[in-house]
Amino acid sequence: MATEKAYKILSNQTGVSNSQAKSMIDRGLVYVGNKKVMIARGEIDEKTIFRIEKIEKTKPIFENDDIIVIDKPAHVNSDEIERQFKGARLLHRLDRETSGVLMLVKNEEFREKAIQEFKKDRVYKEYIAWVEGIVTEPQVIDKPILTQKKNNKAYSNVSSKGKPAITEITPDIVSANKTKIHCIIHHGRTHQIRTHMRYVEHSIVGDEQYGGRRAKRVMLHAYKVRLLGMEFIAEEPKTFINFE
Repeated sequence: MATEKAYKILSNQTGVSNSQAKSMIDRGLVYVGNKKVMIARGEIDEKTIFRIEKIEKTKPIFENDDIIVIDKPAHVNSDEIERQFKGARLLHRLDRETSGVLMLVKNEEFREKAIQEFKKDRVYKEYIAWVEGIVTEPQVIDKPILTQKKNNKAYSNVSSKGKPAITEITPDIVSANKTKIHCIIHHGRTHQIRTHMRYVEHSIVGDEQYGGRRAKRVMLHAYKVRLLGMEFIAEEPKTFINFE
């Protein structure tokens, strides 16, 4: 059996460049059958046929003179979204596989005002997630989070040396040993929901970095944000509604 690096085979099959092929694999968009290709440089059979998932389009939710709010698709970096909107700056970030409400600001005056609201924990942030196991009762996870960076990648842990972080959880639907939950977060630390859910042994489905089983994506969606008297909602993706 002749083998070759996965990204090179993908490049040959699709006509994209080697770097684009690597990026598609790194984003979690490339499958062989129902199995996600995890390592771009992994050696596989040259005759392997790939299936590529499409990225949803970026959908604007709201815009005025101060702010642009969009429904960010999964598999896209927040910085890539920023580049699509010239003259606007990210107010916050979502992880690459997290979808939902993403805000960009158009002027410095509004940005400063908004940052103060975040600092004072006056921004309402509600997420929807599918998590491992059965969650039957609402609960509040009040555990400090410490974030460290290694090889340009952030990783967070519950730690007494960390910064304050509170996540409120409400169960919604239980299906086949997993639960759809709503999470309201305070403080907004890096990977806060992912870290807290692993801590209570209900890792987010698809979040392999924090103990979840493999899935098409990390099943976490930024559903609702309230900021300075405005409310923004990004409806649940179809993958969340039809998830089994």
